[in-house]
Amino acid sequence: MLKGRRLTQAFLVWDVEDDAWFSDGLILLDFEGEQVEIVHQKFDELSITWNTVDPTQPLDWAGQGLRLAWRQGVPGELAALSGQRLRAVELLEWASEDMAGGMVAVTFTFPDDQVTIYNALDENGMDFGLPDRQYTRHMLDEC
Repeated sequence: MLKGRRLTQAFLVWDVEDDAWFSDGLILLDFEGEQVEIVHQKFDELSITWNTVDPTQPLDWAGQGLRLAWRQGVPGELAALSGQRLRAVELLEWASEDMAGGMVAVTFTFPDDQVTIYNALDENGMDFGLPDRQYTRHMLDEC
């Protein structure tokens, strides 16, 4: 379980050519050797896996010709959470009548901040601080 473990590493997929976050790729959060892998796809798909991706291996985006690599330390807000103990994990459901209604996000709460990884309409989005009030919160007792 993750609760009480320290965030030791966070990896994003990085577009080397554009020097920018490739938000279609996985987000890896490592909690003292337990790695959570999160990715949003399409308008309503969320995948959360555990310990299946090796960030020391090169990335190949299905022959698309992109130069992608794993990168740590970005964005700065995520890097600032490194070393902090995880207090809680919640699934959040977007409770609005717009096209994102029903979309599920995941938020990780630390002593100094929170990070919410959400569906930004067919890619990952990341927010820091308290989640938007449009979300219905679902606390996970076992995380």
